Amino acid sequence: MQAKGRTTGVAGRLIGYARVSTEEQGTDPQLDDLRAAGCAMVHEERASGADRTRPVLARLLRAIAPGETLVVVRLDRLARSVSHLLAVIEQLEAKGAHFRSLRDPIDTTTPQGMFSLQVLGAVAQLERALIAERTKAGLRSARSRGRVGGNPGLRAGDPEAIRKVRAGRDAAHLASVLDRLDTWLPTVRRMRPSQPWGDVVRVLNRSTESTWTVERLRRTVRRLASEGIVEAKLLDRAPRQAGDDRLIRLVAGIAAAAPGRTLQQIAAQLEAMRERTPRGGTRWHPSSVKHLLARAERLGLAGAPSAQIDPEIWR
Repeated sequence: MQAKGRTTGVAGRLIGYARVSTEEQGTDPQLDDLRAAGCAMVHEERASGADRTRPVLARLLRAIAPGETLVVVRLDRLARSVSHLLAVIEQLEAKGAHFRSLRDPIDTTTPQGMFSLQVLGAVAQLERALIAERTKAGLRSARSRGRVGGNPGLRAGDPEAIRKVRAGRDAAHLASVLDRLDTWLPTVRRMRPSQPWGDVVRVLNRSTESTWTVERLRRTVRRLASEGIVEAKLLDRAPRQAGDDRLIRLVAGIAAAAPGRTLQQIAAQLEAMRERTPRGGTRWHPSSVKHLLARAERLGLAGAPSAQIDPEIWR
């Protein structure tokens, strides 16, 4: 990877991404187009478009700042499938960033570009529905002819066949986890092991619209730790916490998981999570959130307001 320039988080800045599949191919034509379009920085990567775990792209999506725009020359430089494209754009939207393709009518900063994106999403949904219907029709036809679908080895209880299926499912699960790593792992790293798994799950499910359970999240982190992808200390037991200390860390975690969220929005999230105020009440006020965040800042916790929240929301 060659990345030219530095990420400074300037709103409205264009960040280019150029990709080729082999070492023999060159990125010069893409670089020329991206720089002509005004990209202040260009990331280059040599990897297959079918590979969703591209490290340069993952770092780019992790570092891109709110208001910045990821720019590619053509859609196939970013993704080989509509589902992958939509997943990347979802990650950008979660960061408050945008996407633009120079050769395609996709620009999420314009109404026309958003319409084109919605059309792509509808096409992807239709494609999934058609594939599912064709699969069901094929199974019905096979059953009518007396053929039973599935793996013969599994039906016979063959241990080797069962092992292969389990290994395949495990690999598929790991790939799906890695594909969306940037949407949830930063929050886990900020909150674990100082806070219990239950609090982490509640913050994730409210901030990223996920559907984690404590067991699934813990199992996923354990698997990533075994692969050396995350630190094993994330699995350490959370210490016992006093009520105020737990609330301070919880509010800091919420603020860090959704930078730019206002005090009123954090208060509403705490109410939705049925968290009690420091005095035991059920109604959260922005002043209470502000007080807890100020204490988090003094304690040097991740997500403290001066590091994560726009000062404008304190007004």
